[in-house]
This record gives sequence, C-alpha cells and structure tokens, in this order.
Amino acid sequence: MADSSAKLPENASGKFYVDDQCIDCDACRATAPDNFARDDDKGYSFVAVQPRNETEEQLCMEALEGCPVEAIGEDGE
Repeated sequence: MADSSAKLPENASGKFYVDDQCIDCDACRATAPDNFARDDDKGYSFVAVQPRNETEEQLCMEALEGCPVEAIGEDGE
C-alpha cells in the first residue's frame, strides 16, 4: 500500500499520488498516459495531472490497482 507520508514532490496536488517506492516500471504511464509522467533524471513516475474526467479517474484507478509495488496511492481528496 502506498505511503502518503512518502509522496514524491513532483506529484500534482490532489487525490492520486506516487510514493518513493516507485520502480519506474512504466505500467502507470502506459495505463494513464495523460496523468502520469516520468522524471527522467530521478528514474520514477509521478502524477503530473490529476484526473479531469471520469475516464481519466478510471484509468488512474487501473494504474493504482496494477502497480506491481503498490507505489500509487489515492487519499480521497
């Protein structure tokens, strides 16, 4: 389960976040490319844009559920 106290600083403010356990597997970026991005210098993904509609919300939830290290969290904001 993602740790909200370990959120990466690049995350856009809001409901979804990536924590410091990200292994840069690309799963979230492949699932929700409009919402997740990669920090090329640091080698991890983060939430670049919070979901703007129901479709993006569903894709972010799919990314959360599919994260192999459970680094994506959702805090219900």
